[in-house]
Amino acid sequence: MTISIWRYSHLTLALVSSLFLIVASVTGIILAIEPMSYQAKGYAVENLEEVSLATTIEVLKNSYDEVLGLEVEASEFVKASVLTMEMETLDMYINPITGEQLGTVEERPYIYTFATNLHRSLFLKSIGRFMVGLISLLLLIIAFTGLLLLAKRQGGFFKVFSKVQKDYFELRYHVVLSRWFFVPIVILAFTGVYLSAEKFNLLPEAEVQQKEQAVNKTAQHYENITDIPFFRETTLADVRQVEFPFSDDPEEYYLIALQHREVEVNQQTGEIVRSGNYPFVTLASRLSLELHTGEGNVLWSIVLLLASASMLFFMYSGFVMTLKRRKKGKRIAQMADKEECEFIILVGSENGATFDFAQRFYNGLTQVGKKVYLTELNKYTAYANAKQIIVFTSTYGKGEPPTNARKFLTLFSSIQQPNTINFSVVGFGSLDYPDYCEFAIELDGLMKLATGFKQQLPLFKINKSDFDSFELWINQFAEEVQCNIPVERPLIKKRKYKKVAFDVVERTDLNVDDTFLLRLQPTAHIEFTSGDLLAIFPTNADTVRQYSIAKINNDVLLSVKKHEMGRGSNYLFNLNVGDTIKAAIDSNMHFHLPENSKNTIFISNGTGIAPFLGMISENTTQNIAMFWGGREKASMEIYNSVLEREILNRKNIHVFTSFSREGKKQYVQDAVLAQKDLVLETINLGGTIMICGSLAMQHNVLDVIEKLLVGNQTISFEAFEQSEQLKTDCY
Repeated sequence: MTISIWRYSHLTLALVSSLFLIVASVTGIILAIEPMSYQAKGYAVENLEEVSLATTIEVLKNSYDEVLGLEVEASEFVKASVLTMEMETLDMYINPITGEQLGTVEERPYIYTFATNLHRSLFLKSIGRFMVGLISLLLLIIAFTGLLLLAKRQGGFFKVFSKVQKDYFELRYHVVLSRWFFVPIVILAFTGVYLSAEKFNLLPEAEVQQKEQAVNKTAQHYENITDIPFFRETTLADVRQVEFPFSDDPEEYYLIALQHREVEVNQQTGEIVRSGNYPFVTLASRLSLELHTGEGNVLWSIVLLLASASMLFFMYSGFVMTLKRRKKGKRIAQMADKEECEFIILVGSENGATFDFAQRFYNGLTQVGKKVYLTELNKYTAYANAKQIIVFTSTYGKGEPPTNARKFLTLFSSIQQPNTINFSVVGFGSLDYPDYCEFAIELDGLMKLATGFKQQLPLFKINKSDFDSFELWINQFAEEVQCNIPVERPLIKKRKYKKVAFDVVERTDLNVDDTFLLRLQPTAHIEFTSGDLLAIFPTNADTVRQYSIAKINNDVLLSVKKHEMGRGSNYLFNLNVGDTIKAAIDSNMHFHLPENSKNTIFISNGTGIAPFLGMISENTTQNIAMFWGGREKASMEIYNSVLEREILNRKNIHVFTSFSREGKKQYVQDAVLAQKDLVLETINLGGTIMICGSLAMQHNVLDVIEKLLVGNQTISFEAFEQSEQLKTDCY
C-alpha cells in the first residue's frame, strides 16, 4: 500500500473527526486536572500495605456509633461512611490508624461534572456515547496511520526515534510530539473504545459468580476483630470496599471487595462464607477507567493532560502542513503545452518544499522567454520538442521515492523519447538521515545509462533546502544554457537579535583582492568562540549581514571582502579605529572545533579562512592541516601576520596554500587531492574536516573527497558525509 493511501487516510479521518476530537481534547484537559487537584487535598495515606483491615474497623467502631462502609480509593484516600447522632449519613476521609476525620467528602465541582458529561456523550445520551466510541476508534486508526507515516519519514520503525530533520515549526513538532505521545494517545483511544463497548453491553458478562464455602461449625469465635486472622492479615492495600454488617447477628456478614475478588466474611470467626473472583472483563474495565481518567496517579494525569493538549496541536499543525503542501504543490496556471516546450521540469516532492523550488525555477525560465513545462515525475511521458529535462526530487523514508514519483522508474523504462535529451538531476534531502538523496542518486544513475539521454550537469545535492546551494546550481545551469535565470528568493522571517556594543580596535587597508581585516573588542563580557557569526546591521539596511568570527585574545576578528555595492562590507570598511558599533553574536554550534578531535583539516578559500585563524589561535594540542586557496600570493599577505604569530615554533600546524592565477595555478581542491594520503589518514583515524568559504568550493572539495573514499574500507563517503567528522559553513 503506497504512502499516499496512508497519508490521505490519516488526513481524511482527522478532518472527519476534528470537531469531536477538539471537544474530547479540551474536556480531556479539564478532566486530567481533576485527579491532580483532588490529590492536592493531601488525604492520601502512606504505606497502606502496612495498615491492617482489623485496625481500621476497630478504630471506626470505637469512634462512631454506627459504621456503614469503608472505601479505599485509587488515590489512596480512605473514605468512611458513618451514621451521625442526627441519623444522617456522613461521608468523610479518615486516618485509618487513628480514625481521625481528615475532611468531608464534598460534592464534585460542576465544571468536572459538565466536562464529564460532554466528554462521554456530548449530552446526547446513547447517540452521543456511540459517537464518542466511534471517534475513539477513529483516533486509534489515526494514531497508527500516523505511526506508519512517521516510520516512513524516519526511514523505518527502528529509526522512529532517530534525529528529526529541522524544518518549519509545525512539521518538526508534529513529528517530535507524535513520538512522545503515541503511546498515551493509543491508550486513551483504546480505553475509550473499550469503555464505550462496555456501556453498550458489547463485552462478555462481568457478573461475579459467588461460590458457597464450606463452613467449619467448630471454628473459633473471637471477642475482638483485631484477633481474627483474616482481618489482621488483610491490609488496606488489598481492599477496595467494605460493607459493614447491620448488627452483631452472626448471620450478618462483612461484604468485602478486594482487588481481585469479592468475599463475605463471618464477623465472629473470620471465615469466608462466600467468594467469587472478578472476571477478566471486570478487571480490564477497572484498568481502562484508571488509564483513561488518571484517577489516583498524578504523574499519569499530567501525561494525559499533555497528550490531550498535543492532540489539539496535531490538529493545528496538520492543518498548517496540509495548507503548505497544497500551496507549494499547486499547479501553475496557463502553462504552455508540453508538446511545444523545450524545457521539462519533473518534480518528486513529498511535503511540497521541493515543488516550491521547482516553481521558482520554472518562473525564472519563463521570465527569460523559455517554453517550460512542469509536472510530477509520476506523469512522465514522451515530449515532442524537449531538449532539456531537469529533475528535482526529494527522498522519502528509507531511500524511497516521494508519493508523486513512485511510478517514474516504471514509466521511464517503457517510454522512448523522440529526441536526444540533456538531463540534470537535483536531489533535496537532509544529512540528518542516512539515506540522504538516495532516490535522486538512483534516478541519476538510471538516466545516465539510458539511450537518448546525455547528462548536462552532475548530480547536485541540496541539504535542508538550502537556497544558497540552489542558487549555485542555477548559476551552473545558466552557464550551460547561456542565459541568466532570475529566481526569487523565499521570504525569511526576521529574527530578534540581542545587540551589544563593540569598539573598533583595528582595520587594515584593502589587499590586492579587496579584502580587509577588522578587529572588534566587546565593551562587556560576552560568550562566543571561533566559528560563531557576527550579525551586523548596516545603516538603513532592512536585512542583517553575518560574518564568520575568529576569536583572538577575546577580540572578534573578521575577514571581509569589500564589494562595490555591498552594504555590509562598505559599512564595515568605513569604520575607523575608536568607532563603536552595535552587533550581535549568533551562535553557530555546528561549526565549532571539536575538543576531542586529535586531527583536524581546515579547508577554505577567500575570507572563509577567518574562523580557522581563531581556531588555530585557541588550539595548542590538536594536529591541524590548513588548506587555503586564493587568486595570487599577495592575497595571502593580509593573513600572514596572524598565522606567523600563531604557528611560530608549533610543529602540529601545517599550512597548504594554492593560487589560481600564479605559480602552479591550482585551486584549493587540487591541493587537497595532492595531499590525499593526509586527507585519508585523517578521515580513517576519526579526524574532522571543516570547510568554510564559497559553496562552489565546498562542492568541488567534496567531489574530491568522494573520489578518494571510493573503495575505502574504514568509512564510505556517504557515511562520512552524514557523520560529525564533516563540518561545513559555506555561502
